[in-house]
Amino acid sequence: MELLDMTAVSLAAAIRKKEVTAVEATEAVLSQIEKSEDKYHCYVTVDREGALAKAREIQKKIEAGFEGPLAGVPVAIKDNLCTEGLPTTCSSKILENFVPTFSAQAVLNLQNAGAVILGKTNMDEFAMGSTTETSAFGVTRNPWNPEHVPGGSSGGSAAAVAAKECFYALGSDTGGSIRQPASFCGVVGLKPTYGTVSRYGLVAYGSSLDQIGPLCKDVADCAAIMEIIASHDLKDSTSMKRDDTDFTKALKEDVKGMRIGLPRDYFGEGLDPEVKEAVLKAAEALRDRGALVEEFDLSLVEYAIPTYYTIAAAEASSNLERFDGIKYGYRTENYEGLHNMYKKSRSEGFGPEVKRRIMLGSFVLSSGYYDAYYLKALRVKALIKKAFDEAFAKYDVILGPVAPTTAPKLGESLSDPLKMYLGDIYTISINLAGLPGLSMPCGMDSKGLPIGLQLIGDCFQEKKLIRTAYTYEKARGVFGGKGEEIYGKAI
Repeated sequence: MELLDMTAVSLAAAIRKKEVTAVEATEAVLSQIEKSEDKYHCYVTVDREGALAKAREIQKKIEAGFEGPLAGVPVAIKDNLCTEGLPTTCSSKILENFVPTFSAQAVLNLQNAGAVILGKTNMDEFAMGSTTETSAFGVTRNPWNPEHVPGGSSGGSAAAVAAKECFYALGSDTGGSIRQPASFCGVVGLKPTYGTVSRYGLVAYGSSLDQIGPLCKDVADCAAIMEIIASHDLKDSTSMKRDDTDFTKALKEDVKGMRIGLPRDYFGEGLDPEVKEAVLKAAEALRDRGALVEEFDLSLVEYAIPTYYTIAAAEASSNLERFDGIKYGYRTENYEGLHNMYKKSRSEGFGPEVKRRIMLGSFVLSSGYYDAYYLKALRVKALIKKAFDEAFAKYDVILGPVAPTTAPKLGESLSDPLKMYLGDIYTISINLAGLPGLSMPCGMDSKGLPIGLQLIGDCFQEKKLIRTAYTYEKARGVFGGKGEEIYGKAI
């Protein structure tokens, strides 16, 4: 197997066995970045010298006896996760020169486990978007077809994994921002239960919805990465103390007796026929391996999008108040007085999609509309969680599509923001309810683009998702693509 085709887990094992060094792995992936980055633009920042220095340091530790499940494996970090001494821009002009003095807890957990950080991946500005086209630093392209989007907001991370420009990556998921790009780029992505991974050091978009998670090549990588980044953190008031984070123990090829529900609401109008066929075929593969698969009604799906965008925009308008040109980040050059400086700095620093959501959030939080919109959205959020509770009283896992279609062409979504928002219909409910969700490839459409399968679990039931996903992965066989740029081989 070629070095760049290795999964993170298999590379770590090869490094431990002295078949390859951390330095060789880092050099190989940096060479791949140099070769294909102009085409795909997965990164905002590549720290070549820092990565090589860290690889040499980790290699010496490994030779001295240091053991970590992913020690020496190069990783990419989404650019809304703070990294000490390395720019963290959120792909926004307003933070283009911001260099944090501390690192996010999830990043620290990886570093303590021996990870080699390659750089920071491109994203939709402040994680607001579904295509990685709202970045102030240019669009990222889908490695399966550069004329198509990679998804978003973690599109840079997903594309980097698919294009072999890293072995795995971290992303963040507010309304599907890990799962949807994983689907579009043919990789595995997991949004954990809210509170499982510390949000300390994650630049906030919607604080009650944001969660950090992995994007990787297969389910085993996903489990291994989760064991490292999941931790209780006193610096994050929403962090949960869990003693069941030994996720690799769930890597079992066994779904006998497992109850899997297919929501009828997820397979109706608006779902591309090719996506529907591939997802139902995946459900049939699990049924053939002993799972009980049946349809059911999951209510309130139609209210998920307005509820999500009301709450997320409200939290965003509050969180983004801190970017004012005073303490850090971009400040306009010409201004008259303090208020004019605020106005011009924010007008020039924020992009159109961020401004749109700040304005929407400010509107729903204003005194005349607070009860009519924001409080009502919070009530519907509670009802959505109740609907999932009732579903999980009957089922172990819910199975459905990640997105209504495969990756659209560049430029198609930004011309109609409402259409872009509707593309999140199958992912956002999971964030509103704080549930874990996993995306993995389950086929290809007639255009040669990946189709994503979504598995949804009850709170703290990531192991059921991993077991189900691992079983399906073994049934499906190796997923990969054409040409040299995509990892793996064709189905």
